[in-house]
Amino acid sequence: MVLRVGVLFGGCSGEHEVSICSAQAITQALLDAANQGKYEVVPFYIQKNGLWQTGELAQTVLESGVPADKAAGDASLWMFPAEVTQVDVWFPVLHGPNGEDGTIQGLLKLMQVPFVGCGVLASAIGMDKLAMKTGFAQAGLPQVKYLAVSRSEVWSNPCVFPKLCDQIEATLGYPCFIKPANLGSSVGIAKVRTRSELEAALDNAASYDRRLIVEAGVIAREVECAVLGNDQPKASVVGEITFDSDFYDYETKYTAGKADLQIPAALPAEISSRIQEMAVQAFKAIDGAGIARVDFFYVEATGEILLNEINTMPGFTATSMYPQLWAASGISFPALVDQLVQLAQERR
Repeated sequence: MVLRVGVLFGGCSGEHEVSICSAQAITQALLDAANQGKYEVVPFYIQKNGLWQTGELAQTVLESGVPADKAAGDASLWMFPAEVTQVDVWFPVLHGPNGEDGTIQGLLKLMQVPFVGCGVLASAIGMDKLAMKTGFAQAGLPQVKYLAVSRSEVWSNPCVFPKLCDQIEATLGYPCFIKPANLGSSVGIAKVRTRSELEAALDNAASYDRRLIVEAGVIAREVECAVLGNDQPKASVVGEITFDSDFYDYETKYTAGKADLQIPAALPAEISSRIQEMAVQAFKAIDGAGIARVDFFYVEATGEILLNEINTMPGFTATSMYPQLWAASGISFPALVDQLVQLAQERR
């Protein structure tokens, strides 16, 4: 039986273009010779204004990689395309808010059709860095020191904000990182070394989210591990990201030649094994399903492994870390996509 896979991409987030690239790669893999005759792909494109599109417009965006103009439809007349009733399995390839945060997962769950990836709870926890860190702490997983900050504290009366900055300096010191709690792809993140940089970064991050996180800086290697599975998840080989920029920001992530991936990472066997164990523990801690990439800091000077974050819908182009980690572990891109669809059906 041919399965109709609804590839859902685009979305109302700053990672709209990244989502289109991921959808292109996944569609190609579903229709690859290795999966010949197993799948029929139905593209569903969510415009930046929230309007769902299928048919010719969705196919055009998928083939060209160019987002549709906002004028391509009236969002005030929003409704589902009729094709949603014909989908056997959903493959949501949406990154960031309104796609990776449990919102679209809740909608798909209401449709009572299986979908690839984590459910509502895991997606929500995986998107909110503060909730994520709380969950990891409960699981006993080591992390960098951090403080939770609210927008109201940043945009408060003149007496509160200086005290907040004093607390950050006393508790975490410099350098430290300011992050919106609910954004991906390093959007709104800043590394700060002085009081003036701290104040500016807090103000900027507060414009993106009402919940912020401030993390202590560490001198460490950035390593990542992919997880695949449901109740019996398995971990891939460990990869490492190296770059010349100050930190792994948006430009470094998505500009060719700005960063290098070392797969597998040149690490002692016992360190790699521990990272793989911790990746599975983190996945289980949030009740993950199907797919996740778990990011770590390896402090070589002390041997510490610190959990950074989990990404429940990582970038999925052929050159992204997640599929490359599995390719190095013996699972090709088409086979990986095939397994994810099977895992979706299994978890239904």
